Amino acid sequence: MVEDGIKLTWERQGAAGKLEFKVLKDDIINFQEGNPMWFKVNGQNLFFGYIWNKKRDKEQIISVTAYDQLRYLKYKDTILYTEKTAADVVRMISGRQNLKTGAIADTGYVIAQRLRDNETYFDMILDALQLTFDNTKKLYALYDDFGRLTLRDIETMRLDLVVGYDTAENFDYQTGLDDVYNQVKLAYDNEEAGKREVYIAKDSNNINAWGLLQYFEKIDEKTNGQIKADTLLELYNRKNRSLSLKKALGDIRVRGGSSLAVYLPMIGDISIQNNMLVETVTHTFADNEHWMDLKLRGRM
Repeated sequence: MVEDGIKLTWERQGAAGKLEFKVLKDDIINFQEGNPMWFKVNGQNLFFGYIWNKKRDKEQIISVTAYDQLRYLKYKDTILYTEKTAADVVRMISGRQNLKTGAIADTGYVIAQRLRDNETYFDMILDALQLTFDNTKKLYALYDDFGRLTLRDIETMRLDLVVGYDTAENFDYQTGLDDVYNQVKLAYDNEEAGKREVYIAKDSNNINAWGLLQYFEKIDEKTNGQIKADTLLELYNRKNRSLSLKKALGDIRVRGGSSLAVYLPMIGDISIQNNMLVETVTHTFADNEHWMDLKLRGRM
């Protein structure tokens, strides 16, 4: 018997799907770490994963944490690859880890060569997706779709869903300049020419307003160096705004990488009336109710 409800958490990147629940130990129930398990809601497949952790108290209540197969991307390796797209990297790593794959989007951009040494498979994939974004401005979400590793363009994950004052119990809204940059400087050491090539993109108006907030990075190849600088400036040259919604009405379609409409007029210094990207969602199912806590990002 499940106690105190069930929590399902999905993040947009860098984390496996996580299911948390409690069961009362009896003479029948018997399960071990590594056992497969699945969770369905009203007959719809929602989560397929593996028992990972168990914790028991004196009342013989077992707290269980299960992860989907993305958890196996947390292990480290060294990989050298050439002429591969991010989608190719996902397939390559899935093969190494014996992970089942589903729909893998064509990411298009071909990475000339990459050496990733002593890194997690997650970091290798995120690196390839970041390179793809730097050169195409397209974002992708990697997730497990009921036992199938899936890669989707987030533009295909828009939902016809509106959240706001009427559908959420509370919200947290914060602004700041942490992780904000109004000048991007990229350096490429051209060994053939014997010199360093520098690519700069900046916003003079925001430099005057906030002071100089510089992002610096050494890049491995000069291809599209200026495009990458311009892309990073566009991404980071705005106040960091974060929005969290508490106990919004639940919708099982919402996962990390989904986008939904937010309607919060007159919140702080702005009004939010546009689509936002779901960074993290925690679904809670308890007492025949379903709600969700959301961490969102986007233009506000």
